[in-house]
Amino acid sequence: MKTINLMATRHSAFYSPFIACLAGGFLEKEGLKGTYQVVPPGTSTVAEVASGRMDVGQSAVSQSFGPLEKGEKPPVAHFAQINRYDGFIIAAREVDSSFQWPKLKGKKFLHVHGGQPEAMLRYALYKEGVDLDELDRIESKGGEQMMQQWLSGEGDYFHEQGSYPQQLEHLGKGHVVAAVGPSIGPVAFSSLVCRWDWTDSDDAKRFAAAYSASRQWINNADPMAVAKAEASFFPDMAIDAIAAAVAFYQKLDNWGGDIAIDPQDYETTLDVFAHSHRITKRHDYDAIIIAPPDPS
Repeated sequence: MKTINLMATRHSAFYSPFIACLAGGFLEKEGLKGTYQVVPPGTSTVAEVASGRMDVGQSAVSQSFGPLEKGEKPPVAHFAQINRYDGFIIAAREVDSSFQWPKLKGKKFLHVHGGQPEAMLRYALYKEGVDLDELDRIESKGGEQMMQQWLSGEGDYFHEQGSYPQQLEHLGKGHVVAAVGPSIGPVAFSSLVCRWDWTDSDDAKRFAAAYSASRQWINNADPMAVAKAEASFFPDMAIDAIAAAVAFYQKLDNWGGDIAIDPQDYETTLDVFAHSHRITKRHDYDAIIIAPPDPS
């Protein structure tokens, strides 16, 4: 079997369609083997894919804005959507069934700083009538660092992808009160990248068939079945927390629709990054995105 090397920029249940290509056996059904790793320090998923060391990476269309702002062609092409909603979730220390975004004011807000997570958060808050710069913000890179910060007592509110907030609920250390995604609506949040010439290959066509089947399964399967399949990828997470995150994203319709990156979703991404002044022009869809390989 041919091996397809996969690399993630961020590792969480939010990216379950990508992870389940391996965890659900979908690559094997297309005659492929797979490797999966999270990008190590000192490099980037984009660089690893562009060099050929990796075949497919998990990234975001916004990663290509940087080269375009310099008048350069992006080193990789975005060919399939993973998530069409922002997947960051807000947790609080106490149960709050009547949470409203202005409640963040005057409280310590532990959130992921920088890049797309902050740009999306800023835009969502703007839509809810809140200015991120007016909040009492605690910096974090997210993930395990944020979990340790929270468990040591930092912050009144917590901002991360599933299943970190669900893990806090499992531990009795936090409660999900809101999510960023509904405030923004459908958006080209995260995607798969490859070399510009890779999609014409037989490997690419077989991978596209596997990924499409994985995403359909993830979107419709029993959340506990997904959690059990992916459990080995998340050894520090309770299986109930993984299942709860999958159920949350299914309800959000996070993985609905075709694997192609929707042009209207892309336009919303441009709105988000223009709001934060992270782009100086509305870059063309075709400068970043190509159609998924045709498996037929």
